[in-house]
Amino acid sequence: QVHLVESGGGLVQAGGSLRLSCVASGRTFSAYAMAWFRQAPGKEREFVAAVNWSGEITDYANSVKGRFTISRDNAKNTAYLQMNSLKPEDTAVYYCAAHKSPYLSGTYYPTDFGSWGQGTQVTVSS
Repeated sequence: QVHLVESGGGLVQAGGSLRLSCVASGRTFSAYAMAWFRQAPGKEREFVAAVNWSGEITDYANSVKGRFTISRDNAKNTAYLQMNSLKPEDTAVYYCAAHKSPYLSGTYYPTDFGSWGQGTQVTVSS
């Protein structure tokens, strides 16, 4: 397993931007596809975005497509989530997760991911 630590959350007004980071340690970072999930109060954890081991292939939930960008820097063992045009409905705890595979499958169940960070709070005010 790999140890993950997120940062970059905070309070922002609607229309603003935030950049989340997820630093990995413990295993070879490039061996894992990476993803971001989020969980709002009273709701289930939902998939946000994923990137394959090389950073060349990405996938997004429809709700964030065109506003969020996932990326990774394998030399820095870090994954990123750039969030633009934020909306109040984006308010949630955001988690990064390491997939059990280097590749993206097109489906993203939490059980497909072997390691999770502790989460970082993102709050978007209207």
